[in-house]
Amino acid sequence: MAANSRRAEERTPMKVTVNLSSVDVRFRSQEGMTENVSSHGARVITSQPVPPNVRLNVRSMLGSLRSRARVVYCQQVAANAFALGLELSAIAGKWTLPSFATQNGSFDPARG
Repeated sequence: MAANSRRAEERTPMKVTVNLSSVDVRFRSQEGMTENVSSHGARVITSQPVPPNVRLNVRSMLGSLRSRARVVYCQQVAANAFALGLELSAIAGKWTLPSFATQNGSFDPARG
């Protein structure tokens, strides 16, 4: 990406547990945690790598969001942690339900 390029839309920091599944049997279902989200994408931290261009189904564990996604990138960020850049499509629902969210979108156990 060029140094002066910018995203078309801003990302919002938000930590939400998601379930990632694929119809491809080579990739088992796994959970991840979003770092940030936008209306058309998300950065998700997982414990297993997923190659670029794999198609996934994304489901928010704290809200009603369901979406299809394409893995844009997969970067190792720690020994057993990988950051996935997801391009979302066919999006329905919200990342969190109002009673589960704090001001910054993170889960608040005291309110859940």
